[in-house]
Amino acid sequence: MQCRRDVNQSCPSRQRVEMNRCRILVILLVAFGAGGAYHVIDERVCFPETFRFGVATSAYQVEGAWNVSGKGESIWDRYTHDRPARFHNHQTGDVAADSYHLFKEDVKLMVKLGVNFYRFSISWSRILPNGFSNQINEDGIRYYHELLDELIRNNIQPMVTMYHWDLPQYLQDLGGWTNPIVADYFVDYARVLFQNFGTKVHAWITFNEPFSFCERGYGGLDAPGAQSSGFEDYLCGHNVLLAHGMVYRMYQKEFEAKLSTSVGIAIEFSWYEAASQSSDDKSAAERARDFSFGWFAHPIFSKTGDYPPMMRKRIDTISKLQGFSRSRLPHFTPEEIEMIRGSADFLGLNHYDTNLASKRTTKITPEPSFEADMGVLISKKSAWPEFDSTGSKVVPWGFRHALNWVKEAYDNPLVIITENGISLEKGLLDKRRIEYIEQFLKVLQLAITKDHCNVQGYTYWSLIDNFEWTSGFSKRYGLYQVDFDSPNKTRKPRMSSEYYARLTRTKCLPYWEF
Repeated sequence: MQCRRDVNQSCPSRQRVEMNRCRILVILLVAFGAGGAYHVIDERVCFPETFRFGVATSAYQVEGAWNVSGKGESIWDRYTHDRPARFHNHQTGDVAADSYHLFKEDVKLMVKLGVNFYRFSISWSRILPNGFSNQINEDGIRYYHELLDELIRNNIQPMVTMYHWDLPQYLQDLGGWTNPIVADYFVDYARVLFQNFGTKVHAWITFNEPFSFCERGYGGLDAPGAQSSGFEDYLCGHNVLLAHGMVYRMYQKEFEAKLSTSVGIAIEFSWYEAASQSSDDKSAAERARDFSFGWFAHPIFSKTGDYPPMMRKRIDTISKLQGFSRSRLPHFTPEEIEMIRGSADFLGLNHYDTNLASKRTTKITPEPSFEADMGVLISKKSAWPEFDSTGSKVVPWGFRHALNWVKEAYDNPLVIITENGISLEKGLLDKRRIEYIEQFLKVLQLAITKDHCNVQGYTYWSLIDNFEWTSGFSKRYGLYQVDFDSPNKTRKPRMSSEYYARLTRTKCLPYWEF
């Protein structure tokens, strides 16, 4: 039964309690606020009854047990051990939140939250220690079966990511995602996952945030730290897109008839707003969207497939001016374009922030650079509020713009918000996190009900505090706080966990008193 949005109409019992509290507040406002003047009562912000709420984590960020029971080494294991100076306080994910041993406790936390689904990732090197399917780690298979069974036993649907930035180090030694053969090995890995877990998984995500692990990993200083911007990042993206398309077509051919599941991809979309009304800045904003989100979304979700035309044209042109005999952005064959186009049942969309974009005039040099290829100066407006511990700006309207852009560009595909969240300082009274969730969910609800964007689920990042890559444990995104210094990695509920629990059970934003 969907909650009716008029406070005088009936709702399910828990929703009705919330409505009554809201009605009392409105009566007080009418009686005592604004000099006693009457005003229109805002409708309650509710989501359709079929809308689903979940939480997310990833394997390397929470599991720990980095070398336990046959698990192989991943690129983050190697990178944190070999380059400790690049990490906050030399921290690693060796133990992290120890979810490998504490997964049943984590499921209990989800039960308290009342979530419909849990998005987690499987560690490739825990299943295939060297990355190859000729050696399967049975203890890794056992672990994920136990986690899946615990979720299903508690009526929590598993949404599983195959790859969340933790390539087996053995494959990185072969060139990692810059080597086309890794796409074939990823297909082998995905087949093992479908064969072993397919009947238990509600939805699969092939890759999480390929822009991040290609641009920041192969083009920057995150694992594997290749620092080859404008070159290896494009090779990575090309092979990841091929791997995604190959897995989807393999799934259709070998598993679709016998598994009741769906396969998608999670792509981050920071919104880029033109810094001014000039045509140059508007073009820069659109170019920034093409080079970040469109890089991976356009080949899969557009009607034409292939890379965004502007991205293709700029990199081809600049590569030629730099004296390269071919474009630094590889070309797909016509057959590959068709294989990748339409290779997703849904779009997982990760959104955190909004930026301003303006034209960037850069002198062409022989040194390849993603930033020079894009040609955009990125900034933020000082007037935008800062909510989180990183100094990032919180701009909810950018979220709505991003969703509408997806709707118009790709014919309104089915979207699941697979990540959205905020990092704050330690502490359990996280008022700003509640305000953040509320602001973003308000614009999400408008995008669904007013703009008719086809969004069917929302995932908060994250369930618990975790290892945030080079930031270590300095960033805290969890609805539950983790004491990383305690032997048992003690979890404690933040105020936001109660807020989120009321939201998941009523499908309406709770009235909250601070």
